[in-house]
Amino acid sequence: MNPKNVKQFNKLPFQRLQVCILWAFLIGFGPTVVAQGIPKEVKRVLFLGNSITYAGSYVTDIEAYFVTHYPNQSIEFINVGLPSETVSGLSEEGHAGGRFPRPDLHERLARVLTQTKPDLVFASYGMNDGIYLSLDEGRFQRFKDGINWLHEEVVKTGAKIIHFTPPIFDELRGKNAGYAAVLDRYSDWLISQKTSANWEVIDVHYPMKKVLEAHRKIDAEFSLTGFALAEDGVHPGEVGHWIMARETLVYLGEKGAAKAPDVKTAIAVMPASEQILKLVSQRQTMMKDAWLTATGHKRPEMKVGLPLEEARAKAAEIEKQIRALMK
Repeated sequence: MNPKNVKQFNKLPFQRLQVCILWAFLIGFGPTVVAQGIPKEVKRVLFLGNSITYAGSYVTDIEAYFVTHYPNQSIEFINVGLPSETVSGLSEEGHAGGRFPRPDLHERLARVLTQTKPDLVFASYGMNDGIYLSLDEGRFQRFKDGINWLHEEVVKTGAKIIHFTPPIFDELRGKNAGYAAVLDRYSDWLISQKTSANWEVIDVHYPMKKVLEAHRKIDAEFSLTGFALAEDGVHPGEVGHWIMARETLVYLGEKGAAKAPDVKTAIAVMPASEQILKLVSQRQTMMKDAWLTATGHKRPEMKVGLPLEEARAKAAEIEKQIRALMK
């Protein structure tokens, strides 16, 4: 996309974007398999993934929804997404300009599970696992092997795991022709595990793809990826993250979230919901760096988080502010 066009698109009124998104919702995505929600005994929910999870807007949206709709249910939402990470253990030649290879979840998963002690795990992998090349059965098998290993390791701890299909790759923005089809295949395999292995899988890939295709009929240059990066076909912007959050909430039985065009609408059950959203985002931003530093990883160029106990103390102060707004 021409950078000039990106700048022009950034200036479009947000109301137009909302109208388009709502229209896409109303055309329907097909039936959604609904689980039983988050059981009351679940106290810690862990999110594993790559830079999309680390960006964390969909995690914040999910937490804000539960904070505003279930104020008496205390759940800690822990984000340990690590940029560039794969579950396949693969890395392309010259990744990050040759500064470092992609981190591998195998290196840190045991520490993460031991320290966070989750009751429920959401896992989002696939985007990086094909290393932005055309479909190759060997690479595909490495992805499947990695996902199977991850599933087994989480189940061993007694926690439940729910997998996400990978978000879409936008070839209009990205330079990797054919990679969208690779992620279609990866998503199809994950979806097939619902019946072949009785796994719980939330499909975010195809809902995002349908929204993108619907919008492209109206605006040929529309993208769900972050507007600031003209050639970034990977990272969803605010709307893309909301679609991920929305699909998760609907899967968990929150039917009221299904037609909400954005998180602010979905959480508007409290007068101070926007202030609560800001505080939840502030807490998530602080805690994800604290958890990543505490659990350890091999990816350089990451922000060093606060010591975990110091971060928890600050998080407790934010919780007091949230509770005050609920009165």
